[in-house]
Amino acid sequence: MSTKYIYTFALIMTVLVALMLAGSKVVLGPIAEVNEDIFNKRQILEAISVPLEESGKSVATLTDQEVLDIFDKQVEQAVVMADGETVEGVEAIEVDMAKERKKDETERMYPVYEVALDGTKYYIFSVRGSGLWDAIWGNIALKEDMNTVAGVSFDHAGETPGLGAEIKDNAKWRSQFAGKKIYDNGKYVSVYVRKGGAVDMDHEVDGLSGATVTADGVTDMLYKGLKAYEPYMKEAGNGPTSMLIK
Repeated sequence: MSTKYIYTFALIMTVLVALMLAGSKVVLGPIAEVNEDIFNKRQILEAISVPLEESGKSVATLTDQEVLDIFDKQVEQAVVMADGETVEGVEAIEVDMAKERKKDETERMYPVYEVALDGTKYYIFSVRGSGLWDAIWGNIALKEDMNTVAGVSFDHAGETPGLGAEIKDNAKWRSQFAGKKIYDNGKYVSVYVRKGGAVDMDHEVDGLSGATVTADGVTDMLYKGLKAYEPYMKEAGNGPTSMLIK
């Protein structure tokens, strides 16, 4: 076979492969977007896994359609700025926290999810920070008093399995956050992850053995992340928070 034919054949194969890849992207792209949307919504709902279980539902066993149904029927979404002002025309689930973190703090958008469950409201706030190796992020659910933690969910980009990755994998560790308070006699304190074990049982949880840097990252993420929502919490005025924030 001449060099000319080999070149032509290679060129044709290259074009065919390119067309196949482009076609698969067109076909699979929307499917991937839907799957990512469901994954993100499931992570958000994990922050209220305990109240959901009390109502007879388990986040782990919810079907994809059930996740979508809960968001459609029981979740109100809002996007707020650092000053507490609401952003119109944008849904909370559309906010990319990784991109927002690169902006100046005064220009960042923050997602808020208000969930109605068995006559009770929960407010879920998304936060993002840094772990030992890469980004960490999470969702913190507060009760209507805007002070008591109802639950949390965390994830990470590259923490060490069995150590820092426990922020996601260790359900027992995450369960410590339920019932903690982010205010102490009117002063914002957030929740502290203490190495060696919690001392202040109202505002601290036990650290993670062998993962001090990641645990410190969670502490910093929670403090700064929830602090950014204070103007919104004050405006919402659903509990003592409106009187606590000065």
